[in-house]
Amino acid sequence: MLKNFVLAFIPVFVAVNAIGVLPMFISLTQGIEGEERRKILIQSFVTGVSLALVFILIGKWLFSVLGITVHDFMIAGGIILFCIALRDMFFPGRQSAVAAEMGAVPLGTPLIVGPGVLTTCLIIVDQYGIAPTIISVVLNVLIAVIIFGFSGVIIKVMGRTGVSAMSRIMALLLAAIAVMMIRKGFTG
Repeated sequence: MLKNFVLAFIPVFVAVNAIGVLPMFISLTQGIEGEERRKILIQSFVTGVSLALVFILIGKWLFSVLGITVHDFMIAGGIILFCIALRDMFFPGRQSAVAAEMGAVPLGTPLIVGPGVLTTCLIIVDQYGIAPTIISVVLNVLIAVIIFGFSGVIIKVMGRTGVSAMSRIMALLLAAIAVMMIRKGFTG
């Protein structure tokens, strides 16, 4: 059981990519502090874990019934991310208007638990079992949320100007990631 957990944990850890998503979290939550930030973190954890668990349990069946593929899912996630990136580039500081949903979309999904994590889950559940897959997903999403919780330290180190500059760069990178997801969806 421990061996299967470790073997399931590693690919999910790579797919979640908390360190890679951290700059986007900082960009998206710029200007959001205290209790509101904590709510976003909790919402992203609940959304990410819930989506992954539902997908682990009924993902193959649901996609079959709906006639969609993982590639379709990647295109939809990419379009959502692209719209968010455009908003962040052209209307910075508007994030707080959608803070109530930010923990769910885009943080919980597709940034923390997106097509890559969901596809990984479908593969590892067949290889290592449902329990190790579920445990690894819950722990990996929790790790991501804990890392995001310490983003305030990063903001203090970089300063507001540094975070603002990084925010614009991350919006551009988010747009590029969105285009990559759409491209992979189309080529798949």
